[in-house]
Amino acid sequence: MRKLLNDPFAVVDEMVDGLEAAYRGQIEVTPSRRGVVAKRRAPTRQVGVVTGGGSGHEPAFFGYVGPGYADGAALGNVFASPSATPIVEVAERVDRGQGVLFVYGNYDGDVMNFEMASELLEERGIQTRHLQVSDDVASAPSEQRTRRRGVAGGALVLKAAGARADEGASLEEVYAAAAHANERIRTVGVGLGPCIVPAAGRPTFELPEGEMDIGMGVHGEAGLSRRPLATADEVADELLELVLAELRPEEGAWVLVNSLGATPLMEALVVLRRVAARLDELGIPVHRARAGEYITSLEMAGLSLTLAALDAEFRRLLDAPGRALAAPPLDDPW
Repeated sequence: MRKLLNDPFAVVDEMVDGLEAAYRGQIEVTPSRRGVVAKRRAPTRQVGVVTGGGSGHEPAFFGYVGPGYADGAALGNVFASPSATPIVEVAERVDRGQGVLFVYGNYDGDVMNFEMASELLEERGIQTRHLQVSDDVASAPSEQRTRRRGVAGGALVLKAAGARADEGASLEEVYAAAAHANERIRTVGVGLGPCIVPAAGRPTFELPEGEMDIGMGVHGEAGLSRRPLATADEVADELLELVLAELRPEEGAWVLVNSLGATPLMEALVVLRRVAARLDELGIPVHRARAGEYITSLEMAGLSLTLAALDAEFRRLLDAPGRALAAPPLDDPW
């Protein structure tokens, strides 16, 4: 492994120590050392917004803590769900008596542990709602959308939920904003090379040199097809075709090209350029287009394309001011 590690089984604990050193003025770490809570939130916000998931996807999930985004995040081991304990710790600290919305990816472990946390919180008088992000078009057919995984589109769902919470909305209203965003977002990825989970010490999958996997998931889940590596424009066209088969953003699109970790920003921008040009040719206005690392997979090579179909309300929430702790900006950076 070409990794800078001490004990591979302690990498998440040491990452949290570094996180605390870097952002001591912005966050507090909960007693389990697996929960992160923002020290600032809009005074109008009455509903807590909590996210979380496995480590190894940085800047997800702690990177989306901050004003206009999540109030806190629970962190699991690498590619593993956080346990109920940090979820409860975070929720208790962000609750203001009006309930907490959980926003997380649609993975069995996350669903089980967030639901377990909800049961414990209910006993303590804290109401919760769950929004399971399900934007990955390659993970299940459209008629089985509730089985789909959550990937980079989760950043936009959190932005919408955080903006609505900042307006003083109720728990049901914040949940509705997050659900509306989730319904209007689609993502598909392409894998170019594996990563190595530190504790495992071996690649998560095998992909021969010169091949690509269209539709691969952020943990190396098998995609739709494997074949020889194509040009950036050809890959961009195919990814765009897959999302446009389900989503037609007539009122405007928000475009996100997300690098999985090893693929540089240069290549992500090359793909973004092609996607923007194709949307222009199709008469679909691009409201905003961004490229960067929004949810990674350690050092996996590849990227994903996320398309959001805007309407007036969704656009308003995505344009609201916000400042994520360690994620690239979604709104105007200046």
